[in-house]
Amino acid sequence: MQNASLLAMAGLIALQSATSAVGQDSKRPAVDLPKHEARLAYTVQTVSVRAGCFPERLRAVLSHIAAKTGRRPMITSGLRPHPRRHGSLHGKCLAADIRMPGLSERTIIAAAKTAPGIGGIGTYCNGIVHVDVGPQRRWVDC
Repeated sequence: MQNASLLAMAGLIALQSATSAVGQDSKRPAVDLPKHEARLAYTVQTVSVRAGCFPERLRAVLSHIAAKTGRRPMITSGLRPHPRRHGSLHGKCLAADIRMPGLSERTIIAAAKTAPGIGGIGTYCNGIVHVDVGPQRRWVDC
C-alpha cells in the first residue's frame, strides 16, 4: 500500500514538472470562463427555476448571505413571468425565494439584513425566505 502511494506521488510530481515546463515554453493567453461556468454564490432547486436574469445587485445580496452563513442559498423561485401578485418583484427578476437546509430562518434573515442593497425580506410558513432589491420592507406571511 505504501509503495502504491509513493508511486502515485511520483507520478503527480512528474506530471506537474511536465506541465510547468510546457507552460514556460509557450505563453498561452488566459482563458476566461463563460458566465454559466463561473461558480455562483447560490444554487437552484430545480432546472426550471429561472435565476439567470438576476441583476448584479441581487447576486451581491445572495453572495453576502452565502459569505455570512458559510453556505450557498438554494433558490426555490426567481423570475416568474406571470406573478400571482400584481407588482411582484419576481416578475422583474429582482427577487429570490431561498432556503438554506440546516440553517434557521433567523440566521438567514440576520445575514440578509446586513446585505448592502437589500430591499424586502419576507418569511413564509414553509421555511422559505424572500429577498429582493426593491424598497426596504419586512413581512411574515404565515
